[in-house]
Amino acid sequence: MDWPEPGTSVKVVVKTWSGIAEHEGLSLPSAGPNLVTMKLANGYNVSYPESYIESVELIEDIQIVVEEETQPSPQDESLPLVHLIHTGGTIASKVDYATGAVTARFEPHELLDAVPELRSIARIRAIKLGNMWSDDIRPRHWNRMLQATSEAFSEGAVGVVITHGTDTLHLSSAAMAYGWAGNGGRPPGRIALTGSQRSPDRGSSDAAENLIAAVHWAANGPNPTGYRDSSVVILHDSSSDGKCAVLPGVSCRKYHSSRRDAFRAINQGPIAYILNDGNGPSIEMAEHEPADARVEAISPMLFDEKIRIAQLIADPHLHPDQVRVTMDGGFDAILFHGTGLGHLPLMDPQEDSPENTRLRLMIQEFCESEGVAVVVANTIEGPINLNVYAKGREQQEIGIIGHGSMCPPSSGLVKLHHLLSRGGGREMVKSGWSEDLCGENPHDSRE
Repeated sequence: MDWPEPGTSVKVVVKTWSGIAEHEGLSLPSAGPNLVTMKLANGYNVSYPESYIESVELIEDIQIVVEEETQPSPQDESLPLVHLIHTGGTIASKVDYATGAVTARFEPHELLDAVPELRSIARIRAIKLGNMWSDDIRPRHWNRMLQATSEAFSEGAVGVVITHGTDTLHLSSAAMAYGWAGNGGRPPGRIALTGSQRSPDRGSSDAAENLIAAVHWAANGPNPTGYRDSSVVILHDSSSDGKCAVLPGVSCRKYHSSRRDAFRAINQGPIAYILNDGNGPSIEMAEHEPADARVEAISPMLFDEKIRIAQLIADPHLHPDQVRVTMDGGFDAILFHGTGLGHLPLMDPQEDSPENTRLRLMIQEFCESEGVAVVVANTIEGPINLNVYAKGREQQEIGIIGHGSMCPPSSGLVKLHHLLSRGGGREMVKSGWSEDLCGENPHDSRE
């Protein structure tokens, strides 16, 4: 049927088994096949089969009942100061009453109103950097987050919580870690990144508990040493409520697209857990070797926003033309996601795949011209070990960097950008790649 555009004020007459009924409200996108959906003036949604519709009439704009905004109540000045830096994502979503969709337009102060428990944990100052879906975030936004954390600490904050979409949260957490601790220092306070897999309008939302846990860590967690804890990711530890995991921000990965416990630490365990049994959050530290505190950094090192890195996956469709494009396109480095222990299709034992030979020669040419080629593991866990097989040793001979690393791919991308931002090109990456800058490459975890 000819249903008006979403957000149009309409009066609908429907004929149901119980008789004729009239409804006034806003037209919404259909909730299902052959359904007409609208939002009533009282704020509720209603759907009817198209066959039930007797008539549709456009009317003057009507007012939809929404909760009025209230002025934030005064905060307890005796509590520690935590800056809540808002970038967007599902944790900061709300229903758009014009369309019925969940959109990222939750203002920072609304988080405080929605989660009143935060006011008893810390004195919150909310800073809005943007309302972005995390897949739209670029290195320039990492720099803005780093600058915002630096400003927070200079203003007396003991900790910072960055609310962020989960899809690239692990990349931004790694950027916070390398920015503050990649040169051997530590941040002046705690930095926690959190998000949610399910938006606050859903009954199964994890938003509130994740946010409470993150703010509690930022306000009351141990002082950061700069190793593994320079930034942390805090999200549900399981699908059930009551326990959130504190993961090293420099070494975690999103492993599930929809579960509430979507993140795991890679090649190492959690730093701690935040327990919340309804009587308020508490911290339970996990067992791990304590690290000596580093010298406090005055400011973070920012990323060179002009650097461009190409990522290529080692599989049957990796071709030399792809490497040629990166060479001709002026990319600063290539990050290969290698199979198994870090291998690329560079050999032709059956003499029926000449593209493998061309790929090897092209990568060799790239490295000999001071190009930076690094390989990370495409597996979930485990090291890059290019000494086990002959082809791994040949990869090292032609100049591919990566042997011995435990750094997961996402953190590896950020680490590569960090090392290139220091200057020194290939030699800087080669010398820094095997180092354990801030917990991404724990040598005691290698097998």
